[in-house]
Amino acid sequence: MHAVVKGITCDQFDLTSYLPSDPTCCTLTLRLRIGLSDAPGADDFECHVCTPMWLAQTVSDPTWGRHLMIVSEYDLAKIEGAIRRYVAACEGDNWGIIASKLARVFAWEFEDYVA
Repeated sequence: MHAVVKGITCDQFDLTSYLPSDPTCCTLTLRLRIGLSDAPGADDFECHVCTPMWLAQTVSDPTWGRHLMIVSEYDLAKIEGAIRRYVAACEGDNWGIIASKLARVFAWEFEDYVA
């Protein structure tokens, strides 16, 4: 079994038309719909994307960086490509194993969920 990206959106901007005023100093959060390649449906994951310049201008104290993708400049095609490559490499015997691999870099909606 392996995962596929079924959708990438952003709650802040329309990705089809978004261009930051400075591609080397920007940030956004992506919502990823990821599921099994041979099944309907998907789970939600999030990934915060930012540039080093944005970090330098906004972070002054020590901070954590989990679920963070750092890019030299905003280039949606490169960002999506990196996401799709990582997701395609996540394989396992069941969705739980795959989702735990995805959750290493993306914030999973069911992370730490206890039934």
